[in-house]
Amino acid sequence: MGKITGFLEYERLSEAAEAPAKRLKHWREFVVRLDNDAAAIQGARCMDCGVPFCNSACPVNNIIPDWNDLVYRSQWREALDVLHSTNNFPEFTGRICPAPCEAACTLNINAAPVGIKSIEHAIIDRGWEEGWVGAQRATHKTGKKVAVVGSGPAGLAAAQQLARAGHAVTVFEKNDRVGGLLRYGIPDFKLDKHQIDRRVAQMQDEGVDFQTSTYIGDAAEGEAYAATLNHGLTILTPAELEAGFDAVLLTGGAEAPRDLPIPGRELQGVHFAMDFLRQQNKVVAGDRLKDQILATGKHVVVIGGGDTGSDCVGTSNRHGAKSVTQIELMPQPPEEEDKPLVWPYWPLKLRTSSSHEEGVQRDWAITTKAFEGRGGKVGKLLCVRVEWAKDEATGQMRMREVEGSEFELKADLVLFAMGFVSPESKVLEAFGVERDPRGNARANTDDYRTNRDKIFAAGDMRRGQSLVVWAIREGRQAARSVDAYLMGESRLPR
Repeated sequence: MGKITGFLEYERLSEAAEAPAKRLKHWREFVVRLDNDAAAIQGARCMDCGVPFCNSACPVNNIIPDWNDLVYRSQWREALDVLHSTNNFPEFTGRICPAPCEAACTLNINAAPVGIKSIEHAIIDRGWEEGWVGAQRATHKTGKKVAVVGSGPAGLAAAQQLARAGHAVTVFEKNDRVGGLLRYGIPDFKLDKHQIDRRVAQMQDEGVDFQTSTYIGDAAEGEAYAATLNHGLTILTPAELEAGFDAVLLTGGAEAPRDLPIPGRELQGVHFAMDFLRQQNKVVAGDRLKDQILATGKHVVVIGGGDTGSDCVGTSNRHGAKSVTQIELMPQPPEEEDKPLVWPYWPLKLRTSSSHEEGVQRDWAITTKAFEGRGGKVGKLLCVRVEWAKDEATGQMRMREVEGSEFELKADLVLFAMGFVSPESKVLEAFGVERDPRGNARANTDDYRTNRDKIFAAGDMRRGQSLVVWAIREGRQAARSVDAYLMGESRLPR
């Protein structure tokens, strides 16, 4: 694969990006894909390693060595076909996937891995530029109707696969635009929303029907949700969906955020991260909002050290925050992983995102005890440092507070970015779907079927909070299961 001696001759080359001072002035994407020659050189670094661990590390099992080799040989159209054979939306993963494939790259044992994600980004962007990405319409119609509830990456992937199999697919989305958390969870500077729009246009050309501003669930719950919106809402009950469709696939996101019920939680200025991020995405899309949560001129504290917290950092800096601090309960990871110990698995190590590079104070091993303020508005956090040690009896890591380590953090805006506990339980309750101990829909990965006849579940709805690439995988696999349920067999890839 690639050039036989390429991994010895060429270094890893990262994608170019605008300088922080410049990109903080706008909400557009600022990472520039590799040009054709640079991508070819990266493809040349792919080794003939015998066992391509990158394939198995990728949740959608991208055939990575093949398209690396094709790019090296300037066979871009063929590379795009190979890429699309396993991944419906490489423009999403090529931008926001954390790239577990690169962690598993054989070169990563003792050198910098192949820039797999940057090659994927280059392939799909060139595919769009050249007009190679078009509708793949079914050659025949089955006469079967499928409802997909939720238009995030799992729902979109499933809908596209099912439409290409010849089924009449309708995607229902409670928001006013298609995309789920891709649309209203990821900042535009990481994923420009025209990436979603042109895929939706492609899928419409393939026969997928999208119905936005449509709530699926209990009528009373739908009316309560409608009261929170500034646009109209159609409410459909599960019974109506089951009567009108031959199969229903639930692909909603994990939207129940983890809370922090401590003294002062009720103060103004304490918000869930997704409320903050969703509002900004709506504003960038052209909506006018009342009482938008803004970080402008404020001391911002983000609680949670993951990707959502990083997105809050980038958004706060673009608002013009006075200061941004991000704190994490767990201890600071090592700057470099112990590769012989962890390769080819995803390593625990310190990760610095592009938003961190734009300005933030990061701190670890901290728990928040209370919020305090004046006039009903938050003004500071009361924090304490913690230590983690293994419990000799259970072998589990236990946290204890460090005596005398109490301190305060000034804060005018506090954002909870501590992950999500489950999908929306009200939807599952309305359908009568059994849930697992974590609150997710109970369904296995063999057939994605729930306890209810013709009701399937995939993505975050089934597995809980996860990556976009896992959602795409589950959507594709669930589509195959739905197709087999309707037709007795399926030719869709798994």
